[in-house]
Amino acid sequence: MVRMPSWSSGSVHGERPDRPFTGYKLGNAVLSADGERAGFAGLTLGATEVYGVTGEARCVWNSHHAPPRRWCGCGFYCLHALGDALALGCATENRSAVLLEVAAAGRYIRYERGLRYSRQRVRVIRESRCDCGLPGSALAEAGSGLIGWRHLVPVCGRCAAGRPLLTMREFAARLDGPVRVEAPEISVPAGESQFAVLAAEIALLHARLDDLQSRLDR
Repeated sequence: MVRMPSWSSGSVHGERPDRPFTGYKLGNAVLSADGERAGFAGLTLGATEVYGVTGEARCVWNSHHAPPRRWCGCGFYCLHALGDALALGCATENRSAVLLEVAAAGRYIRYERGLRYSRQRVRVIRESRCDCGLPGSALAEAGSGLIGWRHLVPVCGRCAAGRPLLTMREFAARLDGPVRVEAPEISVPAGESQFAVLAAEIALLHARLDDLQSRLDR
């Protein structure tokens, strides 16, 4: 999540709430290399960190302090208003993200439109948009990723034809805890996981390339 304009309240070390806050944020959907686990990654500061349904923030710059730190950018971010999160999703760099509803807890620093905080639970996958502008009803390979994780991009039923897909509910079933899905669904042909088929095809291609290289080296 991008850094929000601030007027912080509370101490330098952050306030502590007596109950979780409801917030809204954007995250990139990711799938493990074996296709068995799912998670989310941040958009900017946390783009290389994958988190699950529940998460504890950690500072990627300094492990000696607990997030959030006032003079550091560490911690999870969320917005108070759903409309603000929807507006943020219109930015070009955020178009492939999914909109999440979270419960924010732990230490926090209050901002004008949201919070920076230390602990969260993802409650709902609320919305996503295909590149064409229609609601995203499934997730497909984005062509990018992290070590051990592949980025997924939302697609609509019209743009999904012929691509390896996970429906939103199949994605949610691979998360490490229950999350409600509020998104349209499209049908994906039954049978072996299409991501597993894709992984097998990639492995076969690498094997053929290795064989070709060994022949050239003789």
